[in-house]
Amino acid sequence: MTHHYDLLERLRAQGHRLTPQRDMILLAVHDAGGHASAEEIHQQVLLQNPNVDLSTTYRTLELLTEMGIVYRTDMGDGTSRYELAEEEMHHHLVCRRCGRVMDLSHDVLEPLQERLRADYGFAADFTHMVFQGLCEGCHGESTGEP
Repeated sequence: MTHHYDLLERLRAQGHRLTPQRDMILLAVHDAGGHASAEEIHQQVLLQNPNVDLSTTYRTLELLTEMGIVYRTDMGDGTSRYELAEEEMHHHLVCRRCGRVMDLSHDVLEPLQERLRADYGFAADFTHMVFQGLCEGCHGESTGEP
């Protein structure tokens, strides 16, 4: 996992100031390990500094998203969730019944991406996608299968 100081250096390299608030917010995203809401991130930041506004957290998360440092994803519940944009691209499988979230390797989607390009001349952007359905356990319950 990328160290949050390396990510702060990316901010500086692109001409952004390295404020204590940005440092705390990025560290909170880093430490959350993925899929944290802005409110959850903000709660972690408040433990370090109770004077950081929720609006600062939102603005910083938007900046980090625009820079490609974090991904913003809606897992189907209407809440944006954030995680670091790691070097290895991945996607998510979300169970509509139990809410289980599983990572999906980008390798699975590469053949589809290539097929869209070859058959349609379309360069699909598969950046951090979410697929909803039923996990094995819930699918078995709905069909009566073990």
